[in-house]
Amino acid sequence: MTSASLTTLRELRLADMAAAYEAILALPLDQQPEGHDMLARLVDAERQGRAHRRTQLNLRLSKLRYAATLQDIDCAADRNLSTSQLAVLSDPAWMGRGENVLITGATGCGKSYLACALGNHACSLGKRTLYFNMNRLCEQIAVAKAEGSVVKWLDKLKKARLLILDDFGLQAITHPVKLLLLQILEDRYERAATVIVSQLPVAKWHAYLDEPTVADAILDRLIPKAHRIELKGKSLRKRPDHLSL
Repeated sequence: MTSASLTTLRELRLADMAAAYEAILALPLDQQPEGHDMLARLVDAERQGRAHRRTQLNLRLSKLRYAATLQDIDCAADRNLSTSQLAVLSDPAWMGRGENVLITGATGCGKSYLACALGNHACSLGKRTLYFNMNRLCEQIAVAKAEGSVVKWLDKLKKARLLILDDFGLQAITHPVKLLLLQILEDRYERAATVIVSQLPVAKWHAYLDEPTVADAILDRLIPKAHRIELKGKSLRKRPDHLSL
């Protein structure tokens, strides 16, 4: 009967439940759970297994720049980052409300690392996440236009519960890219969360966009419902323990 049950579990694609059942059967008889306890263990094993696979899939598709976690983030007064700020962002409620996070600071201060830690956390919670630096985003837009698949590509971004745009303001962007960026943010407004990472202070973003009407529209969808983090301090890449940023 146990062999038949294992075969059936695998046929039903309940691999983690089958593995847990095998592990239980390997225990001495007096240590094997019975009835409801065994069922609870098997169901929990399947739930955890599926959650792990979903997290790994989300991480693979997200293409995060760093394998960072929130536990790796160094909160300190000289970095202008507090544990209370990080605690707020560790609660996924802000993503559910479609709020944004604007991370600014000098090069090397850990902006991208923090953004990737937020992305990793979102993936672990089962939330689809996408990461682009602006150069890569521009390339993706060009490819989508050449293939005539802009609408499909925009739909893909719209479905992501968290979108991370890194290196914002590092290079000039064309008018068509600005319009598509506006469309991306419009699709996500109050529906999904966006993280923007930039060396430029938020106060300079309007001038960077260099088209008052478009800049007003973009910033109106970013700033009002945003958590702002202005990282400070010297470049962490020069520290021997720079992997924890």
